[in-house]
Amino acid sequence: MTIERLVLASNNAGKLRELSAMLAPLGIEVVTQGSLGVSEAEEPHPTFVENALAKARHAARETGLPALADDSGLCVSALGGKPGVLSARYAGEPKSDLANNAKLIADLHGVDDRRAHFYSVIVLVRSADDPQPLIADGEWHGEIIAQARGEGGFGYDPHFFVPSLEQTAAELAPELKNTLSHRAAAMRHLLDRLKTPS
Repeated sequence: MTIERLVLASNNAGKLRELSAMLAPLGIEVVTQGSLGVSEAEEPHPTFVENALAKARHAARETGLPALADDSGLCVSALGGKPGVLSARYAGEPKSDLANNAKLIADLHGVDDRRAHFYSVIVLVRSADDPQPLIADGEWHGEIIAQARGEGGFGYDPHFFVPSLEQTAAELAPELKNTLSHRAAAMRHLLDRLKTPS
């Protein structure tokens, strides 16, 4: 499949940085939905894949371009998978990384099981009504620590500790994070699909 230009269906600056960096080697011109005056899509669904598909179709419908959308979040074992699809709004509106992290740490107070993973679904549609969207997902496992560490990343990164590296996601160099993260894993799967003749 040959795509020369696509719209990235996200206004999240952190996601834009990560996804743009991963797409750059393909020679695909990436434009953001915000730069084209496209509003954010509704995300009413209970699953990551449904929300990602809704965002991709919305951006494609508004722009007439192929669209790439990601829906991702943090799933904590002891919280039954929460915050999950509500990760960006875990503490309510308005969206706030600080408030979300504070709620997460409060909800885990006194809990020994700190296992968690980031999960990402990336959807690419060639058009708004594409009957065969490309769908790829990825996971990144770690644990939640109470004390924030690191200045990089965004969202829950300062509390997401990767034991094998003895660092939080916020302490990792962006280049390293972009090879290890849930979004990187999903993007690798998507790129494999893109390279397969269709």
